[in-house]
Amino acid sequence: MSLAVFLPTRKGSQRVPNKNTRPFAGVQHGLLELKLKQLVKLKVDEIILSTNDEASIEIVNKITPTHPNLKLDIRPGYLASSSTNLSDLIAYVPTITNCEHILWTHVTSPFVDTELYNLSINKYENSLSQGFDSLISVTPFQNFLWSREENDIINRLGKKRWPQTQDLKKIYEINSAIFLSPRSVYEKNGDRVGKKPFLFEMNKIQSLDIDWEDDFKIAEAVYEKLYK
Repeated sequence: MSLAVFLPTRKGSQRVPNKNTRPFAGVQHGLLELKLKQLVKLKVDEIILSTNDEASIEIVNKITPTHPNLKLDIRPGYLASSSTNLSDLIAYVPTITNCEHILWTHVTSPFVDTELYNLSINKYENSLSQGFDSLISVTPFQNFLWSREENDIINRLGKKRWPQTQDLKKIYEINSAIFLSPRSVYEKNGDRVGKKPFLFEMNKIQSLDIDWEDDFKIAEAVYEKLYK
């Protein structure tokens, strides 16, 4: 199957300034450089960096000559701001690739490496033959959830007041690391996830997502501990 990777970045991050390209755990060009090194090892038809960020453009232009499947998309400004409607960006993605399937990922997931991407792609291919129509990466959550409105635990399965955590209802957090679906889901449903997605489970370290400055520091510490 033909597969494109969509990797969006934008300038003007407010919560973590320059988070895409500032040095990260000794990696000179930061999260973007790290992510591109992970992605170019995949056997995919194209990797599309979609951005309006000059620093991101400079980095990808240095790498492109040695990786012809790495492509640059200069994203329109109205699709690269903090107020951009995600639905508009979803509608834009299938207009910049002809591939049958699209893997949407982010630089802010530094622990999703080449091996994990390959595993997700294999799981996706298998899941399509099993009746699923897409794949999303998730982090299992099985701990006590308390509702202020109900004044009680809301994920208890039985009547036991304090069950063991493994006996609580398991729910899943979408960690935004991988969205994999046919382009038809984008075009017909206006979404990057189908109506019956396969849940690709990842552990807590793999799921680390950098959204705040503290996340950046934690991820750096973990990367230096595990990968150096």
